[in-house]
Amino acid sequence: MQGRDVLGLAQTGTGKSLAFILPIIQRITEEKFNPGVIRALILVPTRELAEQISQTVIKFTSNTKIRTVAIYGGVSKIPQTKSLRGKSEIVVACPGRLLDHIRDNNLDLNKLEMLVLDESDTMCDMGFLPDIRRIISFLPKNRQTLFFAATMPDEIRTLSDNILNNNVTIEIDIKSPIETVSHVLYPISSRLKTKLLMHILKYTATGQVIIFTRTKFKAEKLTQKISKSKYKVVSLQGNMSQNKRHRAIEGFREGKFDILVATDVASRGLDISSVSHVINFDIPNTVDTYVHRIGRTGRAQKDGKAFTLIVPEDKLLVRKIESVLGKPIDRFEFSDFDYNLVEVNSNSSNNKSKTLKNINKNTNHNKTSNHNYSSDSKEKFASIGIAKKTRKRIRKRRK
Repeated sequence: MQGRDVLGLAQTGTGKSLAFILPIIQRITEEKFNPGVIRALILVPTRELAEQISQTVIKFTSNTKIRTVAIYGGVSKIPQTKSLRGKSEIVVACPGRLLDHIRDNNLDLNKLEMLVLDESDTMCDMGFLPDIRRIISFLPKNRQTLFFAATMPDEIRTLSDNILNNNVTIEIDIKSPIETVSHVLYPISSRLKTKLLMHILKYTATGQVIIFTRTKFKAEKLTQKISKSKYKVVSLQGNMSQNKRHRAIEGFREGKFDILVATDVASRGLDISSVSHVINFDIPNTVDTYVHRIGRTGRAQKDGKAFTLIVPEDKLLVRKIESVLGKPIDRFEFSDFDYNLVEVNSNSSNNKSKTLKNINKNTNHNKTSNHNYSSDSKEKFASIGIAKKTRKRIRKRRK
């Protein structure tokens, strides 16, 4: 409110968005109102976050003359262009699409007073830093800049040092995930992860659940598997059109779906307070991503749970996460789940299928059974021997 630059560092779910939305609205309403002059620009990494923040601004400005537009890719530029040309005072945008509009001279940023960079660490992860620097080159130097992040990698610290002037730093325990979230690890082999996930969903009392996978393909396959068990589930991943992504998020937010299966496109900034559990079907690649993912639960001081399915190869990252938490994470195994199942391929001339088979722990019995062939096996070997003899006769006749 004093017009100073701000470096805000806080965990996800602590209300960073309102920390800049409300002061922007207050400043615009208290000063002389210039219709159609863009006063504030909010840069965000994803379409979903752009839509979410713009809707929040619209909610709080419903009784004012302030107009807001969300700018992001995947949809037509024409409606956005109309809103940018003298019909908006606040712009919420993703860097790539905003640069397109700047190049097309669709907006005037010469009178901009406030710049907000939200989820700056995510924009860094997604490779947006060059775009952000280009956008800043088009802005007035005499402005207020608000810089928000949940984590502070070196690239983000360098950027903040370059664009902030005489800033005040507000830091709220960014080193660890929020305390309202409890963490549990589920050790499992890779081949049994889906089966264990279904067991968790069946026997764990939950509210709404977000399940994270590493790939788009896995998100889709997992959604199909969960849907077959009669759960209300929807996927969210980068290959979906913007309209489908919007319907998925709104359907989940409104309670039409109980489970959202997503790639990390959904792990940043989404605010759905009814999420009781986050399940990492695949452990994320970095600790920072883990912090962002589990920040989708335990929001607004509500309790949340973060379940992570881990395989032996995840040991190093688990240690890093535990180091950030400052304590070991509890491991849990179900007493009624068969951890000795292995996936076996069974092929026939007409079909190929996968079945689950129990491992027999009696090694002596296994060794013995290797030498006790069934009558079917003996017939198979006899047939092979006859075939070899027949081929030898044919070769002799040819000679």
